[in-house]
Amino acid sequence: MPTRRKPKTLMDLPSPTSLSSWWNFGSLLGLMLISQTATGIFLAMHYKADVRLAFDSVSYMSREVFHGWLIQNLHANGASFFFICLYFHIGRGIYYGSYLNKNTWFIGIALLLLLMTTAFMGYILPWGQMSFWAATVITSLISTIPHIGKPIMEWIWGGFSVDDPTLTRLFTLHFIMPFVIMGTITIHLATLHHSGSNNPTGLKSTTDMVPLHPYFTMKDISFGVFVMFILVMITLTAPSLFIEPENFMKANPMITPTHIKPEWYFLFIYAILRTPPAKATGVILAMLAIMGLAMMPKLHFSNQRSMTHRPISQFMFWTLTATICALTWAGGTPLAYPMNAIGAAATTTYFTLLFIIMPITAKFENTM
Repeated sequence: MPTRRKPKTLMDLPSPTSLSSWWNFGSLLGLMLISQTATGIFLAMHYKADVRLAFDSVSYMSREVFHGWLIQNLHANGASFFFICLYFHIGRGIYYGSYLNKNTWFIGIALLLLLMTTAFMGYILPWGQMSFWAATVITSLISTIPHIGKPIMEWIWGGFSVDDPTLTRLFTLHFIMPFVIMGTITIHLATLHHSGSNNPTGLKSTTDMVPLHPYFTMKDISFGVFVMFILVMITLTAPSLFIEPENFMKANPMITPTHIKPEWYFLFIYAILRTPPAKATGVILAMLAIMGLAMMPKLHFSNQRSMTHRPISQFMFWTLTATICALTWAGGTPLAYPMNAIGAAATTTYFTLLFIIMPITAKFENTM
């Protein structure tokens, strides 16, 4: 009598048959993290965490190291691709109600904060003009925290201004953080395995399941190859597509850029941050914009989990998406009329939609 094959925890994981391509972004983020870690390790072999040598070491990697230009541009553009996939992943979670798996969602928010911190530190390392001033402006915001803000800021700086100790500390943390992120992702996947995957219908589909392999692993691999192909093509044809031109100039503390701004994937937060005249209020709003995601399970008043059959909520979701795009646009421009008015209006719309209109809409749809 033939023996029955022992099921493998991962390969035979029961998965809903209705999973769409929006679920590919989770595995794609894992692939992108591997790519970023691998290229980052090679870059760290040649990088000099010294304010006098950092910019030149980056230039040396591009010009003198064998295929260094390719590794460096894959790493730089890969960060942008990573956040594109991350925002799609979060958007899918909001649209289909995945945040109701609370443990998985909260760990995902912790991952988002870790990734944003890691990306910010990586933006500082080239020690270009925009890197230096972004480090100066953003880290100084920590001083708005009552009582402990200024000591924390000075510890990060390693003194009383952004200088050599700052760069050394940020480089060390940037190198360590991917491994912390990998450990957090393991916990994220463990909680997902315990609660099970959501699906487009938002319904429990315990009777309509298939093994993860080969049905979804092959789909994930195909999607990953396609996205990596696009990343390589952009790296080869337009390597500076996502890079701020002023960052090709060496950092000069004596010359302030006309418009200081972070990377494009932080611009919507930056637009919210600079909307209020008071710096402390801007910091609170920026933190609330991210941590508001943690409140979504409490703000879910719909009888249905997914927005698939809720047309008004769908409209509000896409309005929120358009608002975030408007914030990104406003954050990339100087703080002058009319962009400051657009940024203020988009900030108000963002918080109104997230905390008031979308919950009320969900409750209203229950009566339809």
